[in-house]
Amino acid sequence: MLLQLIDWIIIVIFFIVSAVIGIWATKRASKNSTEFFLSGRNMPWYILGFSMVATTFSVDTPNLVTDIVRQNGIAGNWVWWAFLLTGMLTVFIYAKLWRRSNVMTDVEFYEIRYSGKSAAFLRGFRALYLGLFFNVVIMASVTLAAIKVGSVMLNMTPMEVLLIAGGITVIYSALGGLLGVLLTDFIQFLIAMVGSVVAAYIAVNHPKIGGLNKLLSHPEIADKLSILPDFNNYELALVVFIIPIAVQWWSVWYPGAEPGGGGYIVQRMLAAKNEKHAMGATLFFNFAHYALRPWPWILVALSSIIVFPNLNAIQQAFPNVDPRIIRHDMAYPAMLTHLPSGILGIITASLIAAYMSTMSTSMNWGSSYVVNDFYKRFIKPEAPEKELVLVGRISTVLMMVLASTFALLMQNALSAFNILLQIGAGTGLLFILRWFWWRINAFSEIVAMVVSFLVALFFLFLSNYNNSQIDSLVATGMDRVAAVQQVGPLKTYEELIIGVLITTSSWIIATFVTRPTKTEKLISFYKLVHPGGIGWKKITDIMKSENPNYNQAFNKAFIAEGILGMVIGCIGVYSLHFAIGYWLYSKYILAAFLTIVAVICSIIIMKIWNKFHAE
Repeated sequence: MLLQLIDWIIIVIFFIVSAVIGIWATKRASKNSTEFFLSGRNMPWYILGFSMVATTFSVDTPNLVTDIVRQNGIAGNWVWWAFLLTGMLTVFIYAKLWRRSNVMTDVEFYEIRYSGKSAAFLRGFRALYLGLFFNVVIMASVTLAAIKVGSVMLNMTPMEVLLIAGGITVIYSALGGLLGVLLTDFIQFLIAMVGSVVAAYIAVNHPKIGGLNKLLSHPEIADKLSILPDFNNYELALVVFIIPIAVQWWSVWYPGAEPGGGGYIVQRMLAAKNEKHAMGATLFFNFAHYALRPWPWILVALSSIIVFPNLNAIQQAFPNVDPRIIRHDMAYPAMLTHLPSGILGIITASLIAAYMSTMSTSMNWGSSYVVNDFYKRFIKPEAPEKELVLVGRISTVLMMVLASTFALLMQNALSAFNILLQIGAGTGLLFILRWFWWRINAFSEIVAMVVSFLVALFFLFLSNYNNSQIDSLVATGMDRVAAVQQVGPLKTYEELIIGVLITTSSWIIATFVTRPTKTEKLISFYKLVHPGGIGWKKITDIMKSENPNYNQAFNKAFIAEGILGMVIGCIGVYSLHFAIGYWLYSKYILAAFLTIVAVICSIIIMKIWNKFHAE
């Protein structure tokens, strides 16, 4: 593939616009840490909502979807579609609570919710654990996808990708802070969506396919089209649907889909003008992320099965690419290698935009932990605001360097996705309940964090050991399938379930055998966010006994309405998502029915919404 002049013009204009926005936002971002990390807490819902969607639309996301579809069909995407449940729970329950907390980051939450040295330790450790280690793994996964795209589409070396795309991202992220990130996210999302739709159109009209109708009737993908898994294949249905819907969404912590909210999603909610804008941004994000975006990626993935039926076909088409990184996720950029001039520039810019939006958010989010929850809290509490902004900029650059280094050691997006799921297994229920059950304390979180990480580490070593055993048997002449059967390694879903059970049991036990948070801290937390619910009855009873003028309005948490909103929201988004699929499949009656259901759900949601904000 060779970029023509028009392609380079499109890409250069995109880079210039991103850089100009970062430079324009520099003055405001340099005022203080609140401006740098939260844009003054004065952003409207639509800017924040677009930013949430842009951030989760990473360059590795279509690669991940392609990997899933090629191996497990469209229904395989339930491993991430199931996270809509926790997304809607965040919209109607947790968004307003986070905005009321008025913290700078979600890990600052620990010292307004818990008491003592354990709370301080938890805040500092989580700041480095999430802001550096965990965040760098995410960034490395995204960077790996950018390297694959650059190698296939532009014939660029990994170092060229890192220096050009990564360098520009670091510049505007470090200069403009969150405001620069939000404004560039808005533009990048629009470019990325246009690019994905154009890519899907070109893919389905590939000479080997000949259009959408021929694609959907092609025998090679007949077993990939179902939106729901084949329940006759119980193990596959268990992996891709039953476990995600029944267990994964509430039990697993994953960036962008944290039970109870967390990370960069919370950062956007904290930057909102008020609770209403925080909820609106999160609602728009879930609508766009789960209903609007998946189908262009899915169409490209289905097309790739016909054009590149196996990994050998991809390797033969790109002999200069390192065979170690040839995986099913590489089929997505491989499908974009025969684009006309102009279109090539748009698609390339869209993929660059997807990469930059995620990386810029991860860097700003991660540096907010390093600055607010480690440097300012433990190293130099009296540091002036200008110094905090400088430390934020330095940590931004450091994270990019670390992520680039780790990206060269990874192989595919799906493996990174599974590793991150395992690390967070069993912690999700804790993050849901800590707002509504007074008894949870800092030790509950410490135990959950340590145990989940140790379990993930154990399974990683076990997997490596089993793989070496399998390779040894294959080297003796044994068939690989027979070798796998003889070794009998645990499957990914089995590891996940075991991890959830061990971690959840551990933190529940720790909750009851350790001292509760000090009563005065619990009272101050309740007065700040007034979560309501039966789980706080002991604390509210104390408040009533101590203060005859206790404000009964604190009990108006709208928990029942929030759960109803979550359920209706999930039905509405899933209905719209499936309706789009069935319109593409030309199943018009079913598509029309689901569209009507989505509209009805939207009307009900608006009524619930109005009740939330009636006062």
